[in-house]
Amino acid sequence: MITLSPDYRPSDDEEFMNERQLAYFRQKLLQWRMDLLKEAGETLASLSEGGIREADLTDRATVETDRAFELRTRDRARKLIIKIDMALARIEDGSYGYCEETGEPIGLQRLEARPIATLSLEAQERHERHEKIYRDD
Repeated sequence: MITLSPDYRPSDDEEFMNERQLAYFRQKLLQWRMDLLKEAGETLASLSEGGIREADLTDRATVETDRAFELRTRDRARKLIIKIDMALARIEDGSYGYCEETGEPIGLQRLEARPIATLSLEAQERHERHEKIYRDD
């Protein structure tokens, strides 16, 4: 197990996806996952506090809208946790950080911004252009 200093950031001066970089991204993904699960627990606790007690119809509608929004947010978080788990699996199998389409390195800046990225920036742009051209309107 590698211990990272708190100020460590992956650098292009290092070998791509060396043990330190993998440990950094594993730690980043695990922290992100833990934060999402904590938020989900807080949402569950607030939703289980009981029914809507607002007498005013407008207040009830506001509470219902807020709950629906929170549930949609939690559903997105659930899907994100699945992607985080998949990224952690890629770290374990040695494919993390490499584009699924080209096999080329994704790039540290992109992984820093989106640690669950599976495509290089160029491949992602191609994918989005293709999707824009062929999507059903």
